[in-house]
Amino acid sequence: MTIEEKLIAGVQQAVKALYGLEATPQQVQLQKTRDEFEGQLTVVVFPFVKAARKSPEMVGDEIGQYLTQNVADVVAKYNVVKGFLNLVISDAPWIALLNQINAEEKYGFTPVTEQSPLVMIEYSSPNTNKPLHLGHVRNNLLGSALARIVEANGNKVVKTNIVNDRGIHICKSMLAWLKWGNGETPESSGKKGDHLIGDYYVAFDKHYREEVKQLVAQGMDEEKAKQEAPLIKEAHEMLVKWEQNDPEVRALWKKMNEWVYAGFDETYKMMGVGFDKIYYESDTYLEGKKKVMEGLEKGFFYRREDGSVWADLTAEGLDEKLLLRSDGTSVYMTQDIGTAKLRFQDFPIDKMIYVVGNEQNYHFQVLSILLDKLGFKWGKDLVHFSYGMVELPNGKMKSREGTVVDADDLMAAMIADAYEASKERVKQTSMPEDEAREVARKVGLGALKYFILKVDARKNMLFNPEESIDFNGNTGPFIQYTYARIASILRKAKEQNIDIPAQLPTSISISTKETELIQKLNQFGAAIRQAGTDYSPSGICNYCYELTKAFNQFYHDFTILGEENEELKLFRLSLAKAVAKVISLGMGLLGIEMPERM
Repeated sequence: MTIEEKLIAGVQQAVKALYGLEATPQQVQLQKTRDEFEGQLTVVVFPFVKAARKSPEMVGDEIGQYLTQNVADVVAKYNVVKGFLNLVISDAPWIALLNQINAEEKYGFTPVTEQSPLVMIEYSSPNTNKPLHLGHVRNNLLGSALARIVEANGNKVVKTNIVNDRGIHICKSMLAWLKWGNGETPESSGKKGDHLIGDYYVAFDKHYREEVKQLVAQGMDEEKAKQEAPLIKEAHEMLVKWEQNDPEVRALWKKMNEWVYAGFDETYKMMGVGFDKIYYESDTYLEGKKKVMEGLEKGFFYRREDGSVWADLTAEGLDEKLLLRSDGTSVYMTQDIGTAKLRFQDFPIDKMIYVVGNEQNYHFQVLSILLDKLGFKWGKDLVHFSYGMVELPNGKMKSREGTVVDADDLMAAMIADAYEASKERVKQTSMPEDEAREVARKVGLGALKYFILKVDARKNMLFNPEESIDFNGNTGPFIQYTYARIASILRKAKEQNIDIPAQLPTSISISTKETELIQKLNQFGAAIRQAGTDYSPSGICNYCYELTKAFNQFYHDFTILGEENEELKLFRLSLAKAVAKVISLGMGLLGIEMPERM
C-alpha cells in the first residue's frame, strides 16, 4: 500500500471507531500540507464533523490521536489548524517509497493490458505542396507527446496521420514544376523533396499574382481577374484531369508526392515523431462520398435542387453543412467522414482524438454530430484537441509568399545555437567533437520541444528561440543540465567504487527537505494522470520543472559525495538517482532526450 492508501484506510478506521461512521475512500480528502505548517499530508476533517457532533478542532485532534496510536508506522505526529489535520509522516515510509521508485522501471505509469481501451490520435496532417513549418512543429510535438501521455495512463494508442495529397494546391506546385522546372529533381538540385516542391508552390503564386496584376491593369475587376488568370485556369484543368484519372497527370502527381514523402520522413525523424498508420485523402475522399450517399438514403442528409448534398443541423443549434457540391465533388467534411470509415474498419477504436488548430473548432463540432448519425460509436465523444497558433516576434507566417519558418531550418538553427552556447564548456571538459555535436542536438531540440510544450496548448504562443535555449529558468536546457549534473555525481560515485544498494534500510533518519523531495517524486503518477485527463503536455513540463527546482535546492543545502555518514551518503545518492530517473521519464513523455554530460 502507498502512504496515501494507508492513511485513507487509517482515517476510515478512525471515524468508524470514534463516531460509528462508515466512510468511503472518496470521503477521505488528502492534500499536501501547506508550506507554513508542519507536516507533509493533511486530512480535511469537515466531512466527519456532523457525525461526530463536535467542533472541527476536536475531530481533528481525536483522529490525529487515533492515527498516531494505530498507524504509528506511518504517522509520527500531528497538529490541527481549524478543520485541517496536518500529519508528519515517519521516515520509514518515505525511504520505502524511494526504494519503490528506484525499483520500478516506469514508476508512475499505468500498465497497458489486453483489456485497455484503444485511443487513436491524429496529428500532423501536412499538405504535399510544401515542407513542414513552425505551425506543424507545434502540432507534431503536441500530438506525439499526447500519445505518450495517453499510453502512460494505461491506454493502447494508435498514432495516425492524414496527408492532404489532393486538391488545387497540389496542382499549383505540379503545374509550376512543368512550366519552370526543367526536369529538376531533389537529386539534381540537392534539395529535400518537400523543399523543392514548396519552392514551386511559391513560384506559382508569384507568377499568378503577376497575371492578376496585368488583368487588373487592363481594366478587369480584381475578383474576376483572380478567376480568369490563365495559370489558375490551367491548375483547375489539371485538377479535373486528376479526378478523371488522367495517366500523365497521375504519374506526375505520384512522382512529386514521393519526393515530398521522402522529405517529410527526414523531418519527422529529426523531430522524433512517428505514426503507426498513415491515411491519404486521395483514398479517403471516395469513401467519404459513399458514406454521405448512404446517409442520404437513410434520410440523415438531403439533396438540394442543384444536386448538392447537405446536412441540416439546425436542431442541434448549428447550421446547414455542405457535404457534396452540385458537381459531385467532395469537401473537407466528406474526406473526414471517409477517413473515419477506413479507420473504424482498421481498428476497434474506443476514443478518437484529433490534434488540429483552434480555427477548426466548428468543423469538429459538426463532424462529431455527423459521425454519430452515421453510426460510429466514438463519434459523439470524439475529442478535438484544439490548440492555438504559433506566432513569431515579427508576425504570422504565409506559405504562399514563402515567409514561413521552415521546420528543418528551425531545428538546424536550434542545434547550432545550442552548440555555440556550449563551446566554452566543451573546451573546459575536453569533450570529443562528435559527443559535443550529439549533446548540442539533444539540447537544441530539447529547448525547442520544451518551449512549445510548456505553454497551455489552447493558447496562442510567441516562439522566441533565444529564450528557449537559456540554461536558467523554465527551459528544457535547465532541466537537461540538472539531469547531467546528477549523472556526473553518479559517475563519480562509481569511480569511487560506491555501490548504491537496490534497497535502502528504512531505519535511516532523514531531514524534512529530503522527505519533501521524495514527496515531490511521489507526485509524478498524479501528474501523469492529470495530464491524461486534461490532455495537457504542459502539465508534465510544469512537474519536471518543479522537480528540477526542488532537487537544485536540495543540492544547494546538502552535500552528497562529501557526506561523512556512509548510510546517509548512500541514501542521498539513491535519492539523486530517483530524481534523475523521474526527470528522464517525464521529459521522455515530451519526446525530449537527456544528455549524460553537458
